[in-house]
Amino acid sequence: MLFLLGEVLQPLYGPFRLFTSHIFLAGAAIVLSGAVTWLLLPAVASRLPRDRGREFAVDTEAARGKPTSAGAVFVVVYLVVALITVPWDLHHLVVLAMVLLAMAVGSLDDRTDLSEYWLGAIDFAIALLTAIVLCGAGPNEVWLPFVTAPLMISPWICVPGATVLLWVAINATNCTDGVDGLSGSLAVIALITLAALLYFVVGHDQVSAYLLLPHYTDGATWAISAFAMLGCLIGYLWYNAYPSELLMGDAGSRAVGLLLGILVIKSGNPFMLLIVSGVLLVNGGTGLLKVALLRFFKISILHNIRFPLHDHLRHRAGWSTSQVLVRFTLLQAIITMVFIVALIKIR
Repeated sequence: MLFLLGEVLQPLYGPFRLFTSHIFLAGAAIVLSGAVTWLLLPAVASRLPRDRGREFAVDTEAARGKPTSAGAVFVVVYLVVALITVPWDLHHLVVLAMVLLAMAVGSLDDRTDLSEYWLGAIDFAIALLTAIVLCGAGPNEVWLPFVTAPLMISPWICVPGATVLLWVAINATNCTDGVDGLSGSLAVIALITLAALLYFVVGHDQVSAYLLLPHYTDGATWAISAFAMLGCLIGYLWYNAYPSELLMGDAGSRAVGLLLGILVIKSGNPFMLLIVSGVLLVNGGTGLLKVALLRFFKISILHNIRFPLHDHLRHRAGWSTSQVLVRFTLLQAIITMVFIVALIKIR
């Protein structure tokens, strides 16, 4: 909306060209979404559903009874801010609708406790629809680690691969949302990294040319979307810091996970998910693999390890909630800094 206003009003009054600046729009997105989320959450906390606790989870009584599904609030804030600050494009609007759908399904689960199988099937449908939108009908350009030349892949490869990536991102993020501040903090690191990559690297023609990477003209647009969600998570973490006052619930974790997967796909390199969300994947994704192998193939692995991994470390290793948060966040920051160089520069 602001971008369109800038284009229309700039000829009438020159300073309106500021609205067409992507760096201004990114700054406006993070400040606006952060401030609105910070102000809105305590005002609506009493109307949110209450957490029922998780069976077999460590310290489940500490979360029981707290307001949950705060994600239903900050995801709506994200969508509104994105509509205001991100240049309008039908492609992006459809993806925003998918994020809204993921939030709605998560919000329903927060209130009614849906079956795991139903949730998995719905997540798959959302991931598939989003993958079809992202991949389109033509070939897609991707760049890979240690390979200089980009590859062109057909939709027949892109859609299934993107569907799996999105489904894993949704559920790994959801499984990690069990420690105050953990899922949000890890998502903040991922969003900062992806926003920087989309804006300053693949979204910049000269930088991408220097690094022998594809240049995506819509990279800066997706970076603004990432900054909008980043502001929401910052506003939310103010109240979710240990000991938390409220929880994002499935409404937040599923929508954030889907958006992370979308941004990874738009970055052009699917391996970015391992770099920006490596701890999320190990913490939650390995548990999904363990359960899937046991239920569907009767294969037992890692039977001495509790999942999500943060529960194992709190229950078996004696880590406190604060230790889990700080150590997991530090690990993700180190992984991101080290491997982003290997991914981009050593090619």
